[in-house]
Amino acid sequence: MAQNRIDTQLPNAPELAAYGNMAVGVRQLEMVNPDQIDILAIDPAAEKPDEMPRYDRPLTVELWYPAAEGASGSHDFKAFLRDGTTEVTLSGQAMRDAEAASPDAPFPLVLISHGYPGNRFLLSHLAENLASKGYVVASIDHTDSTYRTQAAFGSTLVNRSLDQLFVLEQMAQMAAEGGDYAGLYDASNAGLIGYSMGGYGAVITAGGGVTQASVGYAWGAPHGTLGIHLAGSQTHGDLPDPRIKTAVAFGPWGMNTGFWDAEGLAGVQIPMLFIAGSQDDTSLYEKGVRAIWENVTGVPAALLTYTNGGHNSGAPMPAPQESYYFSEDKGFNISEHYSDPVWDTARMNNIAQHFVTAWMDDHLKGEALRGEYLDLVEDSNAGVWSMNDDGTAKEDHSYWKGFAKGTAKGLMYETKTPD
Repeated sequence: MAQNRIDTQLPNAPELAAYGNMAVGVRQLEMVNPDQIDILAIDPAAEKPDEMPRYDRPLTVELWYPAAEGASGSHDFKAFLRDGTTEVTLSGQAMRDAEAASPDAPFPLVLISHGYPGNRFLLSHLAENLASKGYVVASIDHTDSTYRTQAAFGSTLVNRSLDQLFVLEQMAQMAAEGGDYAGLYDASNAGLIGYSMGGYGAVITAGGGVTQASVGYAWGAPHGTLGIHLAGSQTHGDLPDPRIKTAVAFGPWGMNTGFWDAEGLAGVQIPMLFIAGSQDDTSLYEKGVRAIWENVTGVPAALLTYTNGGHNSGAPMPAPQESYYFSEDKGFNISEHYSDPVWDTARMNNIAQHFVTAWMDDHLKGEALRGEYLDLVEDSNAGVWSMNDDGTAKEDHSYWKGFAKGTAKGLMYETKTPD
């Protein structure tokens, strides 16, 4: 059996990538969002129906959480590959169905939203890492958008943000007094992490409204059903949830195809960290992720760039060994879904773990000292290592905090404050 580790910590991992001091549990939850528009049942070529077909939308969620001291359980879990047919075993620190911790104060909640297609395990390296540091992390399998349920793109366009907020509400109910997770986490102090189409959904959930042009795309959501997320609409104005305090978007999709403009992105209401590769050929960079960041103007926003990295920068777990084959059905080597032509995946993961930890600790835990890890010279290559013999920094020391000497290379970190 392949050893597909999701918890690799390389010797050059930055400081905050390290696992925390809490044991981690993981378990599967099943949810059903009732009476949703059934996008797949709508014929885009037919006349618009008087009433949209509706269904009860199932969602599977993987929950990572701090475990009780002395808890036990298997460290292996099953997941399907990008081919949608091969099931593999992944291994990490988390223990399946371990007893949850009983904290003195509830932990912050973080939601994770995968790409199209993807699944709830794609960012498992980050979910498990955060849980070890005192977060409860709910990673969503988005129906119609997983490797095994991939269907018409319109469902993803309409449902991403709706899924995120439904899961938030379900998690809130389960943590309420008398609930299964009462006292474990605080759903009113939540963060959101999205990758690719999950990042698209995170922008919408954060308050970014889509363009009128995108609502009418023939290849998009049928019969104007994306209009609920239209910038300036009442439905979109009612969407953002004050329980979500911040968001992180890896390679968010949409600017490259006209889903966003300055007016819509000006609606983002919460601080956001964007993470991208400068050679992203899916969401694009200058006219894609970077342009989204540039047009978020009303809140603090940061952009972490992996120089020469592609669309997979930071987000996907390392490619499972069984993915190293060319699929005639898909037309590409399945490992490409997880890997990068330039960067080592574990290295990218460690950097992402470091920055997301600093960001979430600052915004959800109020740990102001974490902000020091985000107060950086923009170009990592320009940082100067200048230390005294006793280990204290000299006045001209500007090396990226948390990175060992010689390891802060090939990265950019830029920040913006509200206009």
